[in-house]
Amino acid sequence: MNHYYVYILTNWENKVMYIGVTNDLERRLYEHKNKLADGFTNKYNVNKLVYVEETGNINDAIAREKQLKGWRRDRKNALVESMNPAWEDLSRDWDLSF
Repeated sequence: MNHYYVYILTNWENKVMYIGVTNDLERRLYEHKNKLADGFTNKYNVNKLVYVEETGNINDAIAREKQLKGWRRDRKNALVESMNPAWEDLSRDWDLSF
């Protein structure tokens, strides 16, 4: 079975959110945390994983990503807090050395 992940990153102050999709969450987090991903996340230092969903279908993952991007900030906050009330970095204990 294939695995696809929709994830939400934020910065250390939880002020900026980034929503993305990937088929390799550990590799993608490594890229974000090591500033290998040019653009928004690099510019705003967004590398704290606060929410993740998994699906087996890439089309479902892309549709969910688009849905979440269309939500207002308060709804996104509530989604994060439903899984991660303290806004902890869910990847803090991962070995992200590639």
